[in-house]
Amino acid sequence: MSRLVKAGALLVVALIWATATLPQDVRSPILTIDSERFYRDSAFGQRVLAEIEEQTTILAEDNRRLEAELEAEEQALTDQRPDMEPEAFRALADAFDARVEGIRNEREARSRSIADLLEENRDRFLVSAAPVLEVIMREAGAGVILEQRSVFVSANAIDITDLAISRMDATLGDGTEQQ
Repeated sequence: MSRLVKAGALLVVALIWATATLPQDVRSPILTIDSERFYRDSAFGQRVLAEIEEQTTILAEDNRRLEAELEAEEQALTDQRPDMEPEAFRALADAFDARVEGIRNEREARSRSIADLLEENRDRFLVSAAPVLEVIMREAGAGVILEQRSVFVSANAIDITDLAISRMDATLGDGTEQQ
């Protein structure tokens, strides 16, 4: 590797380190954080969101398959109707409706389960983040961390989102080791 490339790499590492340790160098009574980005860009958040996306995709594909099957079954039932006694058709139609309702309920339960999993993991992340954020507050001499989107104007607020992400990644990682 050339000296120029090595020097450039060292400069990048130095800039990242300087940015990551900002609250140690600057004192501010008010810090801000983008809580959505804090979660989304952390290793933990990225893993959870990827798992949720995978489960959602599987559910959507399964829903499309079931929808096609049910449409075909409904069409077959409709095609049989002229050749059936009304009572026999009604029994098949009622059974089909009950099956559709059961599938709908099961699909809704799976969807709620995925949403619950997302919420449980967000809560787990926030519980794990509290001590990390408290340390950052002490280092900066801050008395409060505000949600960045809630701050209209501030001359003295320091955004700690990147620092908080790097510390959470060091503390919690993607969360798979502590499950």
